[in-house]
Amino acid sequence: MSGDADNGGGIGGAAGGGPRDRAGTTRGTRAGAGADAGRDAGVESGKNPGADAGRDAGAGVGRDAGAAPGVNSGVTPGAQAAADTGTDTGTAARLQKLFEGHRLTPTQRRIAHCMVRRAADAPFLSSVELAELAGVSQPSVTRFAVALGFDGYPALRRHLREVAPTDKPDDTGSYNEYQQAVQAEIDNLRHLAAALADPSPVIEAGRLFAASRPLPVLGLRAATAQAAGFSYFARKVHPDVRLLDEGGTMLTDRIDAAVRAGASALLCFALPRHPREVVDALEYARTAGLTVVTVADSAFAPVAHHTDLLLPAPVGTGLAFDTACAPMLLGRVLLEAMCDALPDAQARLEQFDARAAARGLFVE
Repeated sequence: MSGDADNGGGIGGAAGGGPRDRAGTTRGTRAGAGADAGRDAGVESGKNPGADAGRDAGAGVGRDAGAAPGVNSGVTPGAQAAADTGTDTGTAARLQKLFEGHRLTPTQRRIAHCMVRRAADAPFLSSVELAELAGVSQPSVTRFAVALGFDGYPALRRHLREVAPTDKPDDTGSYNEYQQAVQAEIDNLRHLAAALADPSPVIEAGRLFAASRPLPVLGLRAATAQAAGFSYFARKVHPDVRLLDEGGTMLTDRIDAAVRAGASALLCFALPRHPREVVDALEYARTAGLTVVTVADSAFAPVAHHTDLLLPAPVGTGLAFDTACAPMLLGRVLLEAMCDALPDAQARLEQFDARAAARGLFVE
């Protein structure tokens, strides 16, 4: 598909060789390869296992609306596409495959989510470090490992190192913190490229968006920019795109209005930290009859249970604020898939170009 004047090079890469992917998993500050084996073994018996019980029961409330019937609930075939076809997608894909099919509590899903987000570090983290990163107690990490079928967390960590011996983090001592953040985003884009080896979930999402008139696009707080960017370009080819970027009681009213106008699908961008009202809004949208497609930072994000089609795109965590190159690029890929499903998309873009030229809208 040829580019419109506002985009500079087209919504996708139709004129040439397909999507311009880079890719990978998040790489934050590296824990040492030999870190804390003794501390893991000693602490595994748990400081205060009993004090953790209430926390396990309630920590995930509002983040995950209850315990999952299975970790793979809400995960699309594309989330593990490359892993299923034998393509090496790195530690993140192996982690997702490991968690698949296990019945996890909300707190355990929180740990799984954290491990996927920090996939490159996961085989090298002590149980105490993982607990701190996930915001849970150390005994919760132990119970998580047991729920996956291991004797304890040290056994889980050994397994991760054994199945991914080449995934030991590279020596980045010569990189400053800004370069490390860029390298982490390159890794995230590689991971996204591997996931797109199976394009069927993206193609299905494009068909859903093209058929939905109007098409509501939800993104709150950190995800507002992703939703706004998608909506801006989508309006050039789709007859009715409605951006939902404000929370509060009016959000459900706007979802109702979209349904009354004929909407059949909703696209959501959900990035950490995940607002409770996004989870509530997705639950309400599905109750109202909408098919929910969500771009989230992992297949274990709190929105997974309220999504019909989940498309994971990892975020970077190396800076003070998360970086979201992969979710942004996945949004552009979804735009391309929607254009492919809209028979008049090319004509609409050409009309826009003609009007923009007549008005002298752009200086180039």
